[in-house]
This record gives sequence, structure tokens and C-alpha cells, in this order.
Amino acid sequence: MKHVHSNVYNSVTECKTVDEQKHVILIATPVMTQERFSQLSGLTEGQVRGQIEKGHLPSLKIGRVRLVNVAALSQDALDKEDFQ
Repeated sequence: MKHVHSNVYNSVTECKTVDEQKHVILIATPVMTQERFSQLSGLTEGQVRGQIEKGHLPSLKIGRVRLVNVAALSQDALDKEDFQ
């Protein structure tokens, strides 16, 4: 098993409007391979594929490759989280 280091930094910035508070998330890697997501999340590649097939993990297909949409996953997490 090879050891992989990640130099990806995520940041969340709050932007206040008159009637609501919005969060802007900046992600260095908005999409990643299922293999890489598996390494970072601790899930097996089979579990990642299964979560994509069930619609629990957002993904997009570029050519023949299906990638995990980390930007959509992060935005969904922000939308569900109470940051107040």
C-alpha cells in the first residue's frame, strides 16, 4: 500500500447579503478519480462506485471516466450544515 500526501487546501468564505448568508467554497480540485477519492475518504473503490450508482455521491463523466464531483459534494455538505 503506497502512502499518498494531499496538498489540497479547501477554504470557506462567508458572504453576507441583505436577507441571507451564503457560503463560497474554493476547492483546488473540484473533481477527482474514484480511486483518489477512495484513498482520501477511507472507502474502498467498490464502496465509492456503489455510492455513485445509488446517487449518494455526485459524479460526472468526462469521456469514459467517471469522476467524483467534490465541489458538488462540498456544496451539498455546506447546504445541510448549520453554520450559525
